[in-house]
Amino acid sequence: MQAVSNIKSLIMNYEKLTELLKKFKEGELSEEEVVGAINKLLSYESIEIKIDGLRELRKGLPETVFCLRKTPKQAAKAFKKLYEINGRALATKASKEHFEEIKEEVSSARYFPASGVIIADEEEKERLGYVTVIGAGSSDYPVCEEAHLTLGFLGSESFLVLDVGVAGVHRLNSALEHIEKSNCLIVVAGMEGALPSLIAGFSPVPVIGVPTSVGYGVSFGGVAPLLAMLNSCAEGLSVVNIDNGFGAAVSAHLINMLAVKGGRS
Repeated sequence: MQAVSNIKSLIMNYEKLTELLKKFKEGELSEEEVVGAINKLLSYESIEIKIDGLRELRKGLPETVFCLRKTPKQAAKAFKKLYEINGRALATKASKEHFEEIKEEVSSARYFPASGVIIADEEEKERLGYVTVIGAGSSDYPVCEEAHLTLGFLGSESFLVLDVGVAGVHRLNSALEHIEKSNCLIVVAGMEGALPSLIAGFSPVPVIGVPTSVGYGVSFGGVAPLLAMLNSCAEGLSVVNIDNGFGAAVSAHLINMLAVKGGRS
C-alpha cells in the first residue's frame, strides 16, 4: 500500500489512469485502446520541438506552448499535439499570426490579444480555492490577464483587480474583500515596483510579485521594479521574472491547491 501511495503522490493525475483501467475492466475499451491511450499520455514526441506528454501525469500541470520566438507553424504543431494528449492546451506570448495558424489546427482555440494567451478546452475545468491578481496600473493589464487566464485554465478560482498602485493607494480598498479570502496573491507592478512590498506587509498569505516592463527610461525595461521587489524587506514576498504572469500563476495555483487540499502529508 505504501508503494501505491508513493506512486499516487508522484503522479498527480492518477485518476486518468484509473479511469482508463476501469473502462477496460467494464469492457468499454479494448486492450489495444488502453495501451494506445497510455502510450499517448506517456509520449515524448519530437515534432521539430519535443512534446512532453507525461508532464500532466507527473506534475498535475500540462505543458504550455511559449510562442515567443517560435514560428506560427511550430506553435500550431505543439498546441495541436498537446490538445490531442490532454484535451486542452494553453499558449502564452502569442501573436495574431500564431493564433491564426493554431486556429487552423484546433478550431475551438480562443485568443486574448491583450495578453497573447490562447486557450482550448474540451470541457471547462472546475475552479477551486481563490487567488487574487492585483495590478498596480492599467498599463500592467496584459501581464495581469496572462496570470488570471492561466489560473483559470489550471483550475484555480481567481479575481482580477486593476489600477490600485501606490500613486492612488486608497483605491486598494476595492481589493480588500478579495485579499481576505485568497490563499495566495499575485501583485503586478511596473515603474518603481512598490505595490508588492506594500501588500506583502499586511497580507497573511504568500504574495508573488511580478515586475513589468512598464516605465520610463531608468526603469530599464522592468529591471528597476524587479530589483525593488527582490530587495523588499516585506515577509512572504517571492518574485518572478519580468512580465512573467504565467510563472506567477503556476506558483500561485500550486499554493492554492495545497491550501484547498489541506497540504501534503
